[in-house]
Amino acid sequence: MKHVFGPVSSKRLGQSLGVDLLPMKSCTWNCIYCQLGKTRKLITRREEFFPRREILDEIRSALDEKGKIDWITFVGSGETMLYEGIGWLIAEVKKLTAIPVAVITNGSLFYLPEVRREVLGADAVLPSLNAGSEELHRLIGRPASGLGFRRHVEGLSALRKEYKGKLWVEVMLLGGINDSDEALQDIASALREIDPDMVHIVLPTRPAPEQLVHLPSGERIDRAIAIFSDVATVVHPSKGVMDLSAATDLLQAVTAIVSRHPVQQRELQKAVENCFPGDEAKASETVGALLESGMFLIVDHNGEPYWVMNTQKD
Repeated sequence: MKHVFGPVSSKRLGQSLGVDLLPMKSCTWNCIYCQLGKTRKLITRREEFFPRREILDEIRSALDEKGKIDWITFVGSGETMLYEGIGWLIAEVKKLTAIPVAVITNGSLFYLPEVRREVLGADAVLPSLNAGSEELHRLIGRPASGLGFRRHVEGLSALRKEYKGKLWVEVMLLGGINDSDEALQDIASALREIDPDMVHIVLPTRPAPEQLVHLPSGERIDRAIAIFSDVATVVHPSKGVMDLSAATDLLQAVTAIVSRHPVQQRELQKAVENCFPGDEAKASETVGALLESGMFLIVDHNGEPYWVMNTQKD
């Protein structure tokens, strides 16, 4: 499928069917930690990049074909809310199924009333807030002109006033950048203004485009949890387990996931082993065949091998 991938697993959303609405990489920000790499050209104009009915047809097919799905998650190869018509898609999906709908977004466009209206039908919205000051907002997010820190916070605050679903704010914690006590207190102050239902701390565990991106220490993670817990319930950093058992074509399924984000090799190995219980030789042979397809490369990140797409493949 072109737009739908997974289900993929996470602590927060269980078995999540992903719906990618954008061409790679269409974004309002150029985050230093982005697993998709650098944004070559910042975009702020919203478009219906792909026909909405084409996307809906893929979702409908996936609902018929896939196994257990806990959430349908709209997420883009860039900033999800750049897709004009996401509100229509959310409404149509709600007609098809009782499975809850989530939207993962950097939240940069919620200062626009028409953008806020588009997510009102979602069951959960997960915007980003990685800084509590203009300086760190620009250092980390490197946003397009006009998308400064105050506009970002005010947009999220306006969304909170209008949106009745679950507002789960994601904070990407970066070692040596936004994990000092001062930076954490500034973020907490902004969170109080936004008033989310939960704060989700996420970590830069996948390869990033900038060398200055590092994991925070355990002590700094604990400190962030303590500070943010004064504002809202905090979800600790944790990964789910990749599940490929429902895939009818493993190469297609793995390609769909790796094209959206790098995958840890041991996570992939375990997922393939679960497809062939008790047959380690078959699992190893399958992983080898996936790599020999030429679709993927292995890169090192913090001493761990990750699978990424081979962009040089003809």
